[in-house]
Amino acid sequence: MKARVRKDEKVEVDIVAAMRERISTHAIPPGSKISEAHLAEEFGVSRTRVREALTELEFRGLIKRIPNRGAEVIRLDLTQVFEIYDAREALEGMAVRLATQKAPPETWQEWVELLREGGPMEKLLEKGDVEGYFLVYERMRRRIIEAAENPVLAGMLDSILEKTRVIMRRVQILPGRAAAGLAEHRAFINAMRTGDAERAEQLRRANIRSAIATLKRYQNFIL
Repeated sequence: MKARVRKDEKVEVDIVAAMRERISTHAIPPGSKISEAHLAEEFGVSRTRVREALTELEFRGLIKRIPNRGAEVIRLDLTQVFEIYDAREALEGMAVRLATQKAPPETWQEWVELLREGGPMEKLLEKGDVEGYFLVYERMRRRIIEAAENPVLAGMLDSILEKTRVIMRRVQILPGRAAAGLAEHRAFINAMRTGDAERAEQLRRANIRSAIATLKRYQNFIL
């Protein structure tokens, strides 16, 4: 018999999901105060439920609680951003390697077509639709993580994404970055299509390092 889920427990999950989305997209900017009373009213739950949700957000490193001041959204400093990107390099590389090893090579043909020269992704950039490009890129990234079939790795990458989503978007609009990123994505996906897991991992890690280099070059403009 399946355990019954109480209505307020379902709502609590929704609070966490909604707040993660708002914080990661800067709908609630860094440094913003979080009001328990306002969240309780918005979601129609008790303040106890709100506190439980805030505990989850604090565990994920998205908010911090300050005695006598309440909760506020974490503001990443430069050191933290670069540390997160260093972790991304290792974790994203691992995800690509595992996905290449576990999924049939033809799994990646769809993405080869999307990323090819003159293909749909390149056309999005030509139109200046960086947001559209990023959305497709995120779909590809999620597919790779799913194919890696490692829940621990998936959880770690999920936590990293929600901390850096806005910065990743800003990096894409820096001079020359979108075109360079497209070529790098094309390279590691082609390696995945041929089943070369080691090369695919190396190319994905090089892709992240390239993004870090761009971020460091223009850090004063985006952080």
